[in-house]
Amino acid sequence: MGRLAIVVKGYPRLSETFIAQEILGLERRGIETLIVSLRHPTDPTHHDLHDQIAADILYLPEYLKDDPARVRAGRRYAEGLAGYATARAAFDADLVRDRSNSRYRRFGQACVLAHELPTDVTHLHVHYLHTPASVTRYTALLTGMSWSFSAHAKDIWTTPKWELTEKLAEAEWGVTCTEVNTRYLRELSDRPETIDLVYHGLQLDRFPAEASRSARTGSEDDPVRILSVCRAVEKKGLDRLIRALAALPRDLNWRFEHIGAGPMTAKLTALADRLGIGDRVAFLGAKARDEVIAAYKASDLFVLASRIAKSGDRDGLPNVLMEAASTGLALLATNVSAIPELVRDGETGVLVPPDDVAALTAALSRLITEPETRARLGHAAALDVRERFSSEPGFDRLAARFAETSRRAA
Repeated sequence: MGRLAIVVKGYPRLSETFIAQEILGLERRGIETLIVSLRHPTDPTHHDLHDQIAADILYLPEYLKDDPARVRAGRRYAEGLAGYATARAAFDADLVRDRSNSRYRRFGQACVLAHELPTDVTHLHVHYLHTPASVTRYTALLTGMSWSFSAHAKDIWTTPKWELTEKLAEAEWGVTCTEVNTRYLRELSDRPETIDLVYHGLQLDRFPAEASRSARTGSEDDPVRILSVCRAVEKKGLDRLIRALAALPRDLNWRFEHIGAGPMTAKLTALADRLGIGDRVAFLGAKARDEVIAAYKASDLFVLASRIAKSGDRDGLPNVLMEAASTGLALLATNVSAIPELVRDGETGVLVPPDDVAALTAALSRLITEPETRARLGHAAALDVRERFSSEPGFDRLAARFAETSRRAA
């Protein structure tokens, strides 16, 4: 059976443990992989999970000017391939509708990948349907190789429908991680049966059993610890969360910690200071998985105030909600996108409308002062995650699909 090339935008990335755990799960099922990354890592550290992955990594030049010799060699090689005319026609058609530097880069990266792809690779699989899928699609057209995809969130909701439709038509098959995504992509495809739902899930053996917690009520000497783990970007709604925290009654004692990097961190810190809660809020930056798990166990309430960004970008089903729930941490989230597929209001957590600061403040106030409610919701969420969201069945299904695809290619 040939090797599988998995194309990603960057590797390794702290925020994409779901990709790393999938690659490791496939390797443990006998699927040999090559990781193809469109750029080198930018995070200051990585998870221990990444150290367990045996796959080789091929880094493409992020910008074509970075390595002109590789790009020239790739283009010369690509121009001699039988599929070059078809690939070039697809690129030219895309360029009419998207005349951007990014589009030129993706075709150049595809030429490099076609040239440097090891001969034992028999299938391409890409994470994300936007730019990584463009590189993968052009490479497949150049080489005649089959390809498939895993679609997630931003790549679906910020990519034009014309582009999604064409990629769905050419990919052999694909999976996505929520029911909401699945319905949308099937509506755009003339082969809806080729698109399946596979939840990311959790490798539950990597997360501790439900943790015991003290019944903090926000008294003067025992603050309730509130946690959020996410990138500091618009769709995470952290500015709304900061405003909701600032509107809480002054006699409630709480502390908020945020784990994650992102371009909005400085503005959020300034907002907390301006609203008079800077001494209760800590932005800790990106952390390795062990530190994140320790934060889950030490906290009383997990909050994710997701919203739809101006660009249309939104969450799918954030893995951090599953991770927090697995430890018995009570969840407070917004009913955006696929979050209600995990968080059932009043049963496994509390849901409020996105962008509704008053509703978020009211829910925070209630959960801060009701430790018994937090305990009930957290326990129910932990049981639910372990029953419905193990990653192992998904890995089994993907491994079977890749094995079947490889046999056909051979």
